[in-house]
Amino acid sequence: MIPRLPFLQSAVALRLCALCLALASSPVLAQERTWLAGSVDEQAPTEVKAEQITGQPDRDIRMEGRVEINRGKTQIESDRMYYDMVDDRVEAEGNVRVLKEGNVFTGKELRLKLDTGEGVMQSPIYKLIRKNARGKADRIDFQSQDLATVVGGYYTTCSQPEPDWYLRTGSLTLDNGREIGVAKDAVLVFKGVPIAGTPHISFPLSEERTSGFLAPTIATSTSGGLEVTTPYYWNIAPNRDVILAPHYITRRGLMLGGTARYLGEDYSGQARFEVIDRDNQTNDSRYAGSLRHKEDLGSGLTFNSNLNFASDNNYAKDFPFSHVWTYQPGISRRLLPRDVRLDYGSKDSVASVRLIEYQVLQDSNLSAKILPPYSRLPQLRYNYFGDNDGALSWNLATEFTRFYNPTVPIVGMPRQGDRAVLNPRLTYNYSTGGFYIRPSISAHHTTYSLDQTADPAMRAPSRFIPTASIDSGFVFERDSSLFGNPAVQTLEPRLFYTHTPYKRQDSLLYPNFDSSEADFNYATVFRENRFVGNDRIGDSNQLTSALMTRFLEPNGVERVRLAVAQRFSFSDQQVSLNQSTALFSETRSDLLFLGSGRVTDQLRLDSNFQYSQTRTELSRMNIGAFWQPAPMKVLNVQYRRDVRNLPNDPNSNFELIDISTQWPLGDRWYGVGRVNYLIKDGQLGQSLAGLEYKADCWIFRLIGQKIPTAQNVSNTTVFLQLEFNGLSMLGANPMRALRSNVPGYQPLGQSDYPYETY
Repeated sequence: MIPRLPFLQSAVALRLCALCLALASSPVLAQERTWLAGSVDEQAPTEVKAEQITGQPDRDIRMEGRVEINRGKTQIESDRMYYDMVDDRVEAEGNVRVLKEGNVFTGKELRLKLDTGEGVMQSPIYKLIRKNARGKADRIDFQSQDLATVVGGYYTTCSQPEPDWYLRTGSLTLDNGREIGVAKDAVLVFKGVPIAGTPHISFPLSEERTSGFLAPTIATSTSGGLEVTTPYYWNIAPNRDVILAPHYITRRGLMLGGTARYLGEDYSGQARFEVIDRDNQTNDSRYAGSLRHKEDLGSGLTFNSNLNFASDNNYAKDFPFSHVWTYQPGISRRLLPRDVRLDYGSKDSVASVRLIEYQVLQDSNLSAKILPPYSRLPQLRYNYFGDNDGALSWNLATEFTRFYNPTVPIVGMPRQGDRAVLNPRLTYNYSTGGFYIRPSISAHHTTYSLDQTADPAMRAPSRFIPTASIDSGFVFERDSSLFGNPAVQTLEPRLFYTHTPYKRQDSLLYPNFDSSEADFNYATVFRENRFVGNDRIGDSNQLTSALMTRFLEPNGVERVRLAVAQRFSFSDQQVSLNQSTALFSETRSDLLFLGSGRVTDQLRLDSNFQYSQTRTELSRMNIGAFWQPAPMKVLNVQYRRDVRNLPNDPNSNFELIDISTQWPLGDRWYGVGRVNYLIKDGQLGQSLAGLEYKADCWIFRLIGQKIPTAQNVSNTTVFLQLEFNGLSMLGANPMRALRSNVPGYQPLGQSDYPYETY
């Protein structure tokens, strides 16, 4: 046997093996022979291996029996092979197998120039390893080291001998340099039936995204009828891309949509738009857009912008599945922010400059208009934090805001006003063992400058309101067990007292630019101020008592949390949003109960209860179970009830059950769904139902969704989709609807296409 020698140079290797070659010139050799020869590139030697080698040094050789030749990333195997070293050309016959750039080609005959990669293979079968794809062809023309054209035949990612789907092509160009495949005169055949054809289609040969036309999507909706979208994806750079998506809506006309995305080391953003020149239903030009940008400017500075706009009030209703905004119905699609802010942060201070205004898309079916929030042009904030060895801490919060609203619907409210807030706080933190106490004092000083008021003498009102509070508690621990497993159980009693004197703050004296009542729950029961915002500071003389117990695993992970809390008032609360009469006269609040925990790794439970001792009833209840025993198996059940009957708050009286799931129904079949049922109204809210089928190389989805788009108005959309692994999707993409409706939903396939928003 001739040993494998490290390659130095072609001439040197041949001289060293001249004697061996002479011996090998016999027509029959029983031993396997190995040959090392040079190449044009000294860094890419040519290695030859065969059972029999005959030929002339520096000219050509003939090989038979388990022939193998290697050059760089190219490996050729066959029964017989001729190698012309002068022309660097290989001719192979019989069980030819070529491994090239991670792809495998097998056929009867091969002609190939090793230096340029040019050649041809007859009747090949090929496998694209990275893409997990395969196919057959009449021949393959190798045009370079990275470029090959498959003539005739088909392409598929199915592994079975008779594939469920394949792309029959006139020609298929495999460009490994650009990592893209381009098929011409292509017909997509599914289950033996041609279902789509195109003169030109491109798809990636790796996980990288590539430019080109994407498969059209088809959907139907109540408001628009049939919608057909043909997106074009432009992969400008690894960190920049653009999607242009013209789509035809049968009831409205031709619309052009698009998304541009960019990502840098210190910044990112995206721009989305839709425009229809003339809506067939309204005869108007209609449009919507969204611009978002985030950037780290260095030295603690960050910049954020979020700009949204629409042409008219009915845009959210007429285009409920617009890609410009998220899949959220209701007010979030009707209150469009235009927000620009600059933030600064350091070890002991934070500051911000913000400009924000809103476009309100009114719902014509509502009896009352949606009240537009005040614009803040600008809002300036600065907070400073100080401490003394962690025991005595203090901070100073300041804010200046200029509010503006040209269409204020409330009589006496100013259209424009300035507000300055100064809020210093001093806190002492003391803890020892399992006990802590945190006394705190603060002051809230507010001054206004208003353009108009009911009382002209109150154009510049001001107020000073102090607050004192004490937060204290114990933390006891003991070794315990939970469901037979060792655990640490805590017992944590807590008392929180706060006192704020009463000062009249009704709308005759002070405007209400941004204040509202904080929701009463376990998270807010320890707040000093029962209002959110700076225009109302609630009077208080109250004590909150709470008791919590937790079960912790030895590694510190919390498994179960149970808690109860109640607030006791020692005087009536008089400050309200818009009037000076007493708001609350009860000496004690509703009882709050909280229970949550991950009972097992698959099951999580959450519950909140609010019990009114005065009315002896559960005024609020929220119970949820979230079970995910295995991949593609999830069941979420939630029950919510609110019967507080608060004035001017329609959301305080409802009862609903919300069920969502993704679950196997049989061999390869999965069901997905969500039911949001309003019990007292006896009607469905947002809902979804569908079927998914996962084969080896394709996925089928049929999804129907109903969402409210206005008062007593809903839109129903049907998604029908075929996803062909490694190629593309046909139909409408329901991924966004599934993820937003079924918490924990897991896609059956890759479902990661650059045009998922469409």
